[in-house]
Amino acid sequence: MVEFVIKGGLLVAIGGIGPAVAIGLIGAKAMEAIGRNPEASGRILPAMLLGMAFAEAIAIYALLLAFIG
Repeated sequence: MVEFVIKGGLLVAIGGIGPAVAIGLIGAKAMEAIGRNPEASGRILPAMLLGMAFAEAIAIYALLLAFIG
């Protein structure tokens, strides 16, 4: 039982690091792009949100694997 808890915790922690970094980079680059060209915000924001959603999906998969495995 203890191995399951430790394995699940490590899986969530390690599986959450990558998406967290990716979401931070996506947001930072999108804000930088909007700062350079404010007129393009209508095209940048949807792409940013879609990229963040895909990155967040990876963290959700890690969470599911922690509970299943």
